[in-house]
Amino acid sequence: MATDSQKINDVSYQLLAYEPIHETSLDVDIQNIIMGVQDNTKEVYEQALVNFLVKESKEFDILELNKENKREKLWDALLKILIANPEKSALLADVFTVFRIVSRDKSSVNKLVTDEWIGLVLMHIGLNDRDYGYDEVTLCKIEEAHKVLWNVLFNSREQVEATVTNSLLEKLVNRIKTYDKAPVPDSIKFYDMKIIFLISALSINVRQKLEDELNGFICFLNVLRVILREAAENLAQSDLLPAILDDQKAEISCETLKALFNITLNCSSDDDSLAKYNELVRVLRDYLLASTASIEKTWQLRNDIVNLLTNIPSECYRELLTLVDSSVTVPKVLCFEGLNMIVIYEILMFLKAKFSDETGVSKQLEVYSPVLTVLLKGATTHRPIRKFLRLHILPPLKDVDKRPEETDTLRGYLCKMLTTPITQVRDLVAELLFVLCKCNVSRMIKYTGYGNAAGLFAQRGLLGGRKDNAEADYSSSSEDSETEEYAEQKHLINPVLGCLEQPHEDPMAGMTDEQKEYEAMKLVQLMDSLTRSGAIKPCRVGADGKPHVIEHILELQQGLKIREAADDSDTD
Repeated sequence: MATDSQKINDVSYQLLAYEPIHETSLDVDIQNIIMGVQDNTKEVYEQALVNFLVKESKEFDILELNKENKREKLWDALLKILIANPEKSALLADVFTVFRIVSRDKSSVNKLVTDEWIGLVLMHIGLNDRDYGYDEVTLCKIEEAHKVLWNVLFNSREQVEATVTNSLLEKLVNRIKTYDKAPVPDSIKFYDMKIIFLISALSINVRQKLEDELNGFICFLNVLRVILREAAENLAQSDLLPAILDDQKAEISCETLKALFNITLNCSSDDDSLAKYNELVRVLRDYLLASTASIEKTWQLRNDIVNLLTNIPSECYRELLTLVDSSVTVPKVLCFEGLNMIVIYEILMFLKAKFSDETGVSKQLEVYSPVLTVLLKGATTHRPIRKFLRLHILPPLKDVDKRPEETDTLRGYLCKMLTTPITQVRDLVAELLFVLCKCNVSRMIKYTGYGNAAGLFAQRGLLGGRKDNAEADYSSSSEDSETEEYAEQKHLINPVLGCLEQPHEDPMAGMTDEQKEYEAMKLVQLMDSLTRSGAIKPCRVGADGKPHVIEHILELQQGLKIREAADDSDTD
């Protein structure tokens, strides 16, 4: 017999009258469930349920269920138990656990799930009754029912699309709308939002219904507010202090943020939409300052916030900034032009933490792209954000002994990304740095080196010293106060490398003329081989400032004449 000390919400011991019997075979347990239900011998099927879920709780491929239609027969038997025992929550928790194990088979879900089964699940997770009572036993049943429902939706696109018409989506949203009024446990909120995120990610129709009919945006925004309020109430916090979320509230918030991400994929910029996005950004600001019980949850929360911000129009980013409040002590480094920049600083530190993790090349787009996008949108649209980011990413240069990408700073990390093979990340980094340099070519070369910036210059047609058209959008003030250290060594800096070039030995020292000629011919042959194979193609800078492939060496000479004529014209 199970002891009283065993938790009531431990599914393996929901039926306190039974200990699992490991000696029986799985075939026998399955048969006992089917026949026990058929013969109405409760002791037989209840014991078999406990045996089954304890033995198979971690299995995903149960071969015995593929024989003689046993999967369908077992599912039907479980359905009959649901119908016959609507009030026995402890028993039904085990039934839903077995349902969850059986539903892991993706190929059979559509055949097993019926409208009747969906209706029973909605009833048992409390969606049919606004005054549903939650206690320890019913919570366990609801959690297991939620899990099997999630399995079914995850494994069947048809069932996801059916949520638009079978009332599941509508009833879920209706319960979510009561969070600020009814005492719904956090565990239920988590599974509600987890299912909403899943189906809104998989179905355009679900997203449209959430937006057009169910007012999903306002509903989910309210969930974020409720979580913050409950966290403050639980800890008797002051409204002036950042929220502290326990792990469960952090998880609910993350699922809500992901659901909001799904329904804001197609943001509009009309006045009404901007007003509601401004409201959202104000709430996100509070979440960016919130802390959790573990650093992992904090990073997860900030990651989901940053992902959501990539969807929001950049005009709304001004809500991330607040005026410095004289009654609140703010570190000087976070005050800029009378604004409290703590949120921008937190996003910047989030990026630095990601760089410190040394992410593999294959994951760079997923890891770096969202936060780089947010910083770029903010810097492009809001002058205070750009100037603050420039102060922290591209401060006045002092140490120019190392190449930019070799320094252990935000500038160094970003310069490394200028040569990553992941072109989307490379372009985002290049655009961010160029905006921080006020689209000034000379300043970009100064901070990154011409070699690192060449890709951006080629794309924008800035090779050969042309000016970017966007430079005119910025003020002419230098913002570049050169340090004494930099000014003293400026004439010694190699602009291609972006640092002082260390003296090195002549590689041809000690060679005879014959050896030099041999090495030169070997180099010519290697370059000829690369050219013939198409690995490299000779180019010249065209009139548009971009590289153009040449077909014959004479085109190079023609390009030189054009350049010389242009130089003479400039001199005149």
